Amino acid sequence: MMKKIGLIVLMGMLMFTTGLVMAQDAPAADAGTVTAPAGSTPGSATFVDVVRGGGFLGIVLWVAIFVTSVAGIALIVDAFITVRAVKIMPPTLVKDVQTAMEQGDVMKALQHCEEEPCPVSSVLSAGFSNVEEGFDTIQDAVSVAAAMEEERLMQRVNYLNVVGNLAPMLGLLGTVQGMIAAFAGLASAGAAGGGALALSISQALYTTAFGLFIAIPALAFFYYFRNRASTIILTMERLTMDEIKILRNVEVVDA
Repeated sequence: MMKKIGLIVLMGMLMFTTGLVMAQDAPAADAGTVTAPAGSTPGSATFVDVVRGGGFLGIVLWVAIFVTSVAGIALIVDAFITVRAVKIMPPTLVKDVQTAMEQGDVMKALQHCEEEPCPVSSVLSAGFSNVEEGFDTIQDAVSVAAAMEEERLMQRVNYLNVVGNLAPMLGLLGTVQGMIAAFAGLASAGAAGGGALALSISQALYTTAFGLFIAIPALAFFYYFRNRASTIILTMERLTMDEIKILRNVEVVDA
């Protein structure tokens, strides 16, 4: 899955860079300056004009923003696929383990877990492997196994948090760079360059707007999937402890 995400990001970056290179057929602004395209008025600049107007650094920042947006979308799709109760706790495995534990057959339950490796099977195996060590030891083993599975589950989801924090910072950097260039141009043009300054500032603010547009859903989905994963992990812990209690009840009856 991570290879697919990397391939999507690489393809998107190549397409975006190719479009920028093709757009350079028209005369581009000097690096580090933001100038209004000839004959344009405030509000008439195209997206290509906005990107080219930032110079080389502006283009690099736009490519970085685009990459973060593609990565954010890929991570959200991946999280929707992986952070699911059905995938983490397969109903057939849970049912088979419950049946085996009701019969007091721990070895059969362990066999079911080994035949279908998944997060819940790892947590169940940790509890069943220590069934003779006492309830406190079982609880500690289950908690450790659950924490490890949660860490594995959250490894890719945490990248959404990175995207959500990185995108607005890239946007802000692009805006600062554009503002510096705009005011430098105003110093050269004097009072007559007021219209061009307004257009340059509006173009510079686009990077912050796009950064926020990427960051808001990325952070929202990060907290959503984090809470979803925590709920599933807690459910796995409770399921394991319930199965251990069932086994203890069966042993008491047999005694």
